[in-house]
Amino acid sequence: MAGLFKTKNNSGKPTAIYAVQSRQRSSSSGYGNFPVNPCEKGLYEALRHNVPIIDAAINKVVRLTGGFRLYTENTHAQELLDDFVANVPVGIAGKSLNVFVDSYLDSLLTFGNAVGEMVISPENASFCGLYNADVSKIEVISGQNAFDKRYLYTADNGERFEIANPELILFTALGAPSGEVYGRSLLRGLPALSSILMRIYECIGQNFDRIGNVRYAVTCKSGEDGAFAKERAQQIAEEWSAGMSAAQYGEIRDFIAVGDVQIKAIGADNQMIDTQVPVRQLLEQLVAKLGIPPFLLGLSWSSTERMSSQQADILTSELEYYRRVVTPSIIRIAETYLRINGYYDEVSVIWDNINLQDETELAKARLYNAQARQIEETLQNNS
Repeated sequence: MAGLFKTKNNSGKPTAIYAVQSRQRSSSSGYGNFPVNPCEKGLYEALRHNVPIIDAAINKVVRLTGGFRLYTENTHAQELLDDFVANVPVGIAGKSLNVFVDSYLDSLLTFGNAVGEMVISPENASFCGLYNADVSKIEVISGQNAFDKRYLYTADNGERFEIANPELILFTALGAPSGEVYGRSLLRGLPALSSILMRIYECIGQNFDRIGNVRYAVTCKSGEDGAFAKERAQQIAEEWSAGMSAAQYGEIRDFIAVGDVQIKAIGADNQMIDTQVPVRQLLEQLVAKLGIPPFLLGLSWSSTERMSSQQADILTSELEYYRRVVTPSIIRIAETYLRINGYYDEVSVIWDNINLQDETELAKARLYNAQARQIEETLQNNS
């Protein structure tokens, strides 16, 4: 079997070709992996637009992921990196590597995939800036083996062409299933729940229109015959409308009518349906999927101090996961910039601590470790 994966080079010596046997072979054209569908992209954007709690959760995750700094052992390269992080252009209006990473992570969470590009000047081979691409325009296809990627771009007129320099493209998939290229959106599974939630809110608004906006029924019983009843009813209606309109401008007008006049409110006696239980059940599902503690989203659900601390720890682990996902792209950008400027040093990403609570916990851990070592040394000396 070993001979099946060997070939000969120009020197006549066998050279191993490493092939993944458990993956599906792509077609001759290479097409088959489709990008984020424009309809799906529009759905997730509409979901964030119509359900504020979803948009707030993603924005908080992006901001809570925190900042970072790039580190290399070369002093001169470090100065270049610091200036690059602070001043690299991003698109038309953006500036700094942090702006690019925030938009990159936002796309990753919303659509499950993020695409960026390192823009290099063809004239002097200088690093011009970074660009956040539209994930619905890029298609990722496999290359010669399981680890090579090629990219296709779909223009607005439907024309597709292969990107000439795939080494400048940044692509990250969030939780891609085994054997697949594209990741899964954090919002996957939420459209159905969100549609139910929005219907409940719509019904609440309609009930307030019917009950909260009080309307009146004016009934006049008079002894006149039918010949003058219509005229009398029209006069009463005009006087009533004039009095109600004057009240909007702060003017008080008395309503005077002849006969037995009865005025009743329509809808004010009805009761609103209690929606707290179903709304909370839906919000619990949304919060569980988004991974954000309820108190960060303004939900005043009963929770103890210990429970809030545990939720904060879970959120910290979630943010650490997102950091691990985007770190390779950051390192690739930094090392490409250094290579263009003649430096071949390795770069590492040092993330800021997520919050002050982490600093406190780290300090406590160092204190406990120091106390434990002191006790052990004391016991060893006494023995």
